[in-house]
Amino acid sequence: MKARSLQDLKAMAKRLQAQQAEAAAKAQAALAAQRKRQAEQQLFSRSVGRVAPLKVTPPVSLAPPPPAPIAHQHLADEQAALHEALSDAFDASTLLDTDDGLSFRRPGIGRDVTHKLRKGDWAIQRQLDLHSLRTDEARELLAEFIRNAQRDGVRCVRVVHGKGLGSPGKTPVLKAKVHSWLIQKKQVLAFVQAKPAEGGAGALLVLLQPRLRVQRGSAGVV
Repeated sequence: MKARSLQDLKAMAKRLQAQQAEAAAKAQAALAAQRKRQAEQQLFSRSVGRVAPLKVTPPVSLAPPPPAPIAHQHLADEQAALHEALSDAFDASTLLDTDDGLSFRRPGIGRDVTHKLRKGDWAIQRQLDLHSLRTDEARELLAEFIRNAQRDGVRCVRVVHGKGLGSPGKTPVLKAKVHSWLIQKKQVLAFVQAKPAEGGAGALLVLLQPRLRVQRGSAGVV
C-alpha cells in the first residue's frame, strides 16, 4: 500500500507499531508459558525424586496343557471283561463228569487232577460266597473273582453257591449256573464238589491255571 499523503504515512506507521506490539506480547506470553511449564516440571522432579525405568520382562510363551493320559490298561481290562462275558444259555451238563458230585476237568486234564483236588492236595487260598445273591450279581462277582485270583497267582479257590434250600421248590438254580459259568472261564482247569466240612453240595473247589501258562494261551499240564 502506497501512502498518498503524510496522513496516510502516519496511519501506516501506527498500524505497524500495533502489529509489532501484538507480536511482542504473544512472544512474551509464549515465553512466560514455557517458563511456567519448566518450573512445574522441576517442581514435580523434586517432589518425586530420582526414578529408574521399569524392567520389562520378555513375554513367556506358554504351551497348551498336555492332553489327559489315556488309561490304556483300564480300556484293555474292560475289553477283556467283555470278551469273557458269561452266558446263561451255555449248557454245561454234557461236560460234567457224572462222578460223586458232578466234577469238571478241561480237555487234556487227567482224572487224577480232580482226584487230587477232592483230596485237598491244593490248599484253598481264596473264597467267594454267592449264596442268596441274584443271578446277575452272582455272575458278575464270580467273573471278577476268578479273573483277579488267577491274575494274582492263586491256584485253588472255593466258590459257595448254596444248596438251593431257600429257592422256590428248593431247586438249586444258582448251583447249575455256577457250573456253567466256571466252565466258560478259560482260567478254570477243573472243579469238584467240596467236602462236607467245606460246604458239601453247596460249594465247589476250583483249580485255576497257573498265571504264566494262561498268558501263553495254553492249558498245559498240572
